[in-house]
Amino acid sequence: MVMKTILKDQKKLFWTLQIGGWFAWGVFWKFGTNWALSDKISPNYFLYVMIITVVAIVLTLGLRYLYRFLWERPLWQQALGFLLGSAAVGKAWMEIRGFIYYGYFEQAKDNQAWMEKMGEAAEMLEKVYFVETFTSGWIPMLAWSVLYFAIKYSQIFQEVQKSALKSAAMAHEAQLKMLRYQLNPHFLFNTLNAISTLILEKETADANRMVTRLSSFLRHSLDNDPMQKVTLEQELAALKLYLDIEKVRFEERLRLEVDVDDEAAQALIPSLLLQPLVENAIKYGIARSERGGRLKVAAKVFAGDLLIELSDDGPGVELVDGRIPDANGVGLRNTQERLAELYGNSHSFRLSETDPHGLTINIRIPFESKSIKDRTDS
Repeated sequence: MVMKTILKDQKKLFWTLQIGGWFAWGVFWKFGTNWALSDKISPNYFLYVMIITVVAIVLTLGLRYLYRFLWERPLWQQALGFLLGSAAVGKAWMEIRGFIYYGYFEQAKDNQAWMEKMGEAAEMLEKVYFVETFTSGWIPMLAWSVLYFAIKYSQIFQEVQKSALKSAAMAHEAQLKMLRYQLNPHFLFNTLNAISTLILEKETADANRMVTRLSSFLRHSLDNDPMQKVTLEQELAALKLYLDIEKVRFEERLRLEVDVDDEAAQALIPSLLLQPLVENAIKYGIARSERGGRLKVAAKVFAGDLLIELSDDGPGVELVDGRIPDANGVGLRNTQERLAELYGNSHSFRLSETDPHGLTINIRIPFESKSIKDRTDS
């Protein structure tokens, strides 16, 4: 929990890495290495290491402000500041370290006497010592700078990734809502047309009943979020509202059969998934038959999937490679697109001919029940 809080707070993350990283360098690398390699180490050497560690923390804060100043600048300026800043701070750090060490922990005159004893080799040793001390100051600063830029760019990448995922989710939601609400105007046009016909034929009681049922259906449609799933049982209840409207037109010519397993009835599906398919079946099947027809909705759970079958015994349509050629209706197309948006490759949508005549639609989607979803969310 503490680690998650630190990772989410950039200020806490910086200070944790800044202080923890430098003291780890001081204790384990600087002091630990010298203690392991030296036969005799000064009692005050640990104090010296702690002092130069604090100095490094202060100096790299200056580097931080330099890099923040250069952050919005061109890349070449950042690279130049990266190299020169690391070198300058590394040099300053080594000068301060030398001043502290020779001023308070080891006398400079003792070091000078030791160099005189070395004779001709002293000049070479001084050069080697200079290179060694410079790199020991510059390399940690360079490593600090690399780590600083790496974390910064990693945070930017994560923010961009989050933004992209959020944009994709919003686009996905907008697409689903568009597909869902595109169905309602089509249905509304047909229903209002039927009401107009009833009024012209002076069948006011049927027209009034149809308006009332239309109001109930639209209230149900608008109250349900297209991003939320409903149980198949709730979907069938909504379907009954829709069929109550259509029965005003078809009366006994429209018959509905439901064969849904108890487990399947509790499965979660996209809201108003079946209504456009039933509307399609009525328009191209039942309405074209003088004697009307039968609609059947069947569903069961098999091998972790929900299998839904919607069939009618209308005149049927000619299928080419499992598709209706030259189909202009939005119902089938939008249903397929909604399923593709929600389930990707984890679904199937297949059309076939009903024996002896009619159209059958088979849908397979992953089985998900409300109880399983509640346990997953908790």
